[in-house]
Amino acid sequence: MSELVSHSHPRVALIGECMIELQQHANGTLKQSFGGDTLNTAVYLSRLLGSASQVDYVTALGDDSFSDAMCAIWADEGIGLSRVQRLPGRLPGLYCIQTDANGERRFLYWRNEAAVRECFTTPSAEPILNALPEYDVLYFSGITLAVLGEVGRARLLSSLGDARDRGARVVFDNNYRPRLWRNVDQARQAYRAVMHEVDVALLTEDDEQALFGCTDSEQIMTTYRDLGIAEVVIKRGAQSCLVCADNRRYEVPAQPVQKVIDTTAAGDSFSAAYLARRLRGSSPEEAAEAGHRLASLVIQHPGALIPRSVMPV
Repeated sequence: MSELVSHSHPRVALIGECMIELQQHANGTLKQSFGGDTLNTAVYLSRLLGSASQVDYVTALGDDSFSDAMCAIWADEGIGLSRVQRLPGRLPGLYCIQTDANGERRFLYWRNEAAVRECFTTPSAEPILNALPEYDVLYFSGITLAVLGEVGRARLLSSLGDARDRGARVVFDNNYRPRLWRNVDQARQAYRAVMHEVDVALLTEDDEQALFGCTDSEQIMTTYRDLGIAEVVIKRGAQSCLVCADNRRYEVPAQPVQKVIDTTAAGDSFSAAYLARRLRGSSPEEAAEAGHRLASLVIQHPGALIPRSVMPV
């Protein structure tokens, strides 16, 4: 897979959930914004690609003022809204970020009644599901799998198969959150069901260890390569990342950061920069370097999304 797509203006759909984000400051005050793993990736991807690609977000929101504000922000970021459902009487989920002195974060969630849980089960979902195979790249995460529920996951899986039959590439970020699943066996079953429809796996080492009990990076790499996934990236925080693609292996060092402010969206931004560079024809090694570069900037700012003014050129 030397190139991810074969033309210069790919259409990318990212599937998942955006929530109301509250950042708790040391004095107890709260700052409100919006965030979610695939949405964070969509924003950074849209910023990096600009007019060189069409980036759409696939989700379900309510008909409330918070949902209105989300859509306005996404549109301002250049993200397409044609695959966003607005469900009357529903609301988005909400989460609060608490960070310690080392920049490590703790999340508190209120999301059980979020509109996204009906994303692929409503009548209005039919044209969206039918449109997914028309994209060049489909991107989703382990959190996407969790919030969609059993029926939504099955419908997504069917669309992934149709998309790949038409030549689309499927990109998966493992993002495992135990509290979103009934138990670890349910999560394992859901993850394994989609793996045969994945072309690029963006994996966080800690999540793989928690979900499947992998002992080290080599075991993770071997497992995913044995599944037939052509491109595997293992993200390891401040350590180097490991990449296996085109039957070649790379180890790409992270960029050192003197002071970490907030690690929120570090992995999401890495994934966005990696994917952006691959879509522009860069090698996996160059893409990983770009991923580290963006992530190193993101963790020096509070919240999931850094100002556009400090984005890398």
